[in-house]
Amino acid sequence: NTVVNNVLLIIAFFVTFTTATSDSRRRVFYYGGEFKSGADFDSVLPSSSLTFDNPRLKTAYIALQAWKQAIISDPFNLTSNWVGSNVCNYTGVFCSPALDDPAIITVAGIDLNHGDIAGKLPEELGLLNDIALFHVNSNRFCGEIPWSFKELKRLFELDLSNNRFAGKFPYVVLRIPNLKFLDIRFNEFEGKVPKALFEKKLDAIFMNNNRFAFELPENFGNSPASVIVLANNRFHGCLPRSMGSMSGTLNEVVLSNNGLHSCLPEEIGSLKNVTVFDVKNNELIGELPESIGKLESLEHFDLSHNMLSGTVHERVCSLPNLMNFSFNNNFFTGMPQACLDLEEFDDRKNCFDNRDLQRSRLQCKMFSCVPLNCSAINCSPKLSPSPSLPPPPLLPPPCPLYPISPPPTISPRPPCWTLQPPPPPPSPTGYSPLLPPFAGKNYSSPPPPVFY
Repeated sequence: NTVVNNVLLIIAFFVTFTTATSDSRRRVFYYGGEFKSGADFDSVLPSSSLTFDNPRLKTAYIALQAWKQAIISDPFNLTSNWVGSNVCNYTGVFCSPALDDPAIITVAGIDLNHGDIAGKLPEELGLLNDIALFHVNSNRFCGEIPWSFKELKRLFELDLSNNRFAGKFPYVVLRIPNLKFLDIRFNEFEGKVPKALFEKKLDAIFMNNNRFAFELPENFGNSPASVIVLANNRFHGCLPRSMGSMSGTLNEVVLSNNGLHSCLPEEIGSLKNVTVFDVKNNELIGELPESIGKLESLEHFDLSHNMLSGTVHERVCSLPNLMNFSFNNNFFTGMPQACLDLEEFDDRKNCFDNRDLQRSRLQCKMFSCVPLNCSAINCSPKLSPSPSLPPPPLLPPPCPLYPISPPPTISPRPPCWTLQPPPPPPSPTGYSPLLPPFAGKNYSSPPPPVFY
């Protein structure tokens, strides 16, 4: 019995000592419990033999060593030199004088793009509160975005694209106060997107190629972003009329390959600075609003693979900067000669007479017999009922399948759909004035992939 009791006492002492030591180390590691979430591994404290030029570099060492432990595969050995106290020499780590004290050198940026690294982002990365950019695109990072990223008060660019992050929209990005560039495309995020995203003062929003499924909110037009790319998700509902409020800021909008179902709102004619407007592969209906003829900066216009109909207005095809206009796979019946004079256009699978590769007459006539009522889709903001609202339009009388009157005659021209499409719009690069000066380093986020 005495031997057993002694053994039990030794085990109890060992467990108590180990727990106390672990708790003590973790408290130091989290700097007094600043971060509430726990880590998946023990702390990595700097050895007493290591010296640092200032406390900020010591803090950065702790964050980077924690991240190194959370990496399970590094095929290009990018983090193999993450050893020792000189963190400014670590691959992918860039230092600069601190913005609040130029006499202090601190870690100002992370760039591990195209590293094919697998692992997670630990909470300790929130200790890097001097960084202005965090670029890890084209890796295999997974899990969720740490909540500690809200501590990155100076973060300007966040590029997490082309990884394996999953779960709901990373709400923590809404808590990063100075964020201007958000790129989370090519991941596995899903569900709804908060309306607050379109109230945040972002200049670029890239969320394409995820699993988001929601209706674009009416406050979509409140976003000051110059570039918004939401393609290849599961959006549905209407194109918000509030888009007209973005006339002073919006340059490029790509909403292709979703499930948007509405008419094109008249308000988009206010987007005087838009150069790229891409809504292909949706369920848009109705005729083109004449206001589109006011988009004098428009260069790339893609309406293909929808259910649009009517006539393409001459003002649209005569826009001074329009170079590429794709309106194939719709039900248009008329277009002016100006459309045929464009540098690149695609008019296949419509209802044009005397043009090659059009829909059959029967298919066009059947479509024309289906009444279209944009107001019935109920895209406007919800208002209290008003007795002055006009009654819904009467349905047209049924039309016979034959005879079929021919659409307007258009002089033939060789088809142009074999031409190569234009390159995708580049990511914005106008952020340099607010970023620290990294010597010899182009720290703007890379351009989008070849396909959205």
